[in-house]
Amino acid sequence: MKKYLPLIIGGIVILIVVSWYINGQNSLVTMEENVNAQWSQVENQYQRRLDLIPNLVETVKGYATQESKIFTEVARLRSQVGSIQAGKEILDDPAAFAKFQKAQTELGGALSRLLVVAENYPELKSNENFLALQSQLEGTENRIAVARKRFNEAVQEYNTAIRRIPMSIIAALGGFKQKAYFSAQEGAEKAPGVSFE
Repeated sequence: MKKYLPLIIGGIVILIVVSWYINGQNSLVTMEENVNAQWSQVENQYQRRLDLIPNLVETVKGYATQESKIFTEVARLRSQVGSIQAGKEILDDPAAFAKFQKAQTELGGALSRLLVVAENYPELKSNENFLALQSQLEGTENRIAVARKRFNEAVQEYNTAIRRIPMSIIAALGGFKQKAYFSAQEGAEKAPGVSFE
């Protein structure tokens, strides 16, 4: 029995290490999938916004035909945002993530300017279609903010886990990499300027 004791102890130690690794790997996979799920929610809300834009632009166009510059800008930015492939692969590419975030921020700014244009047309502000679209767009912008917040929370939990010892060892062995956060664009603390030139 004494001669098998080192083998038994060695087996127990190996079993503990393997169990710890499997548990850690599973935890990281769960956190990464949570990040991916939250990203899908962000994408869903951005898609909802993209789908609302043509209806909003057409409604405003009917009243504010001389504001063609803002319509052109909104259409250009919508097209630009729509052309960016934003699958979960973007989460592992900080440059692509930054490009996506910048495009979405620019589109949001153009939509804000479009809504300011609408303020100059009292008959438009009382149009039921416009009011419904404006309400849907405002709701979508709020959903985007909530989805981005939840995404950042999931990323924080995941990034913290893969950097803490001993999980950092499992993360390195499993190829887990940090994910990018959504952050405010430079100058976001200032109110945007609106020009009707």
